[in-house]
Amino acid sequence: MKTFFGGTFINQENLKEEGKEYPIKIEYYKKINEDDLIKNNKIKYGIYVVKTEYIPENIKTEDKEIKYLTNDEQKVEEILDFFKRNEVTPVIVDDVIEDLKNQLF
Repeated sequence: MKTFFGGTFINQENLKEEGKEYPIKIEYYKKINEDDLIKNNKIKYGIYVVKTEYIPENIKTEDKEIKYLTNDEQKVEEILDFFKRNEVTPVIVDDVIEDLKNQLF
């Protein structure tokens, strides 16, 4: 099961620096792995990130899912909040989590 955590449109100045003239939205979801909850009676949290590029005549999406990150709901929400504030896209999710491991875990 996934629940919407938050979303943001990438800052237009950043888009212009990248040479993009169209809006890009990023959505962040908290995932609860129900299989683990049923089997082990433990909640394991993950994340799901979706990027949508609103290119005229061609909407493109990209996503990234990490099924298990932590058993601590507060930690997964801290990660999602960091992602949202820093406009983390699916392509760099793994690298950012690796960098955050020392700080959050």
